[in-house]
Amino acid sequence: MDAECVFCSIISGRLPSARVHESDNFVVIKDINPVAPVHLLVIPKRHVESVLSVSEDFPAGEFFDVVKRVAEQEGLRRGFRLVVNTGIEAQQSVPHMHAHILGGRSFTWPPG
Repeated sequence: MDAECVFCSIISGRLPSARVHESDNFVVIKDINPVAPVHLLVIPKRHVESVLSVSEDFPAGEFFDVVKRVAEQEGLRRGFRLVVNTGIEAQQSVPHMHAHILGGRSFTWPPG
């Protein structure tokens, strides 16, 4: 845990969040500034700065199981976007790896 990290504060319970799922290694919360009808964040409980900091022991299988379970729970069987912004140039706003699950409407490409 990083005492300065907003996601670490959410995971520890120091900051409130609307949790929709929790497992041994991940927390899923509703985004406070949603850009889609369903906008969730999948956050590893262990502080990992970005995808570039992921080590071999990262529970990738559990990560995708959580994404699948939550997407089904939220009724996104017809489709959704899974977005992981990595680094400043990709507009990663919190330096704690997280994935956005975006769904509930049709998307065009490029996003914006």
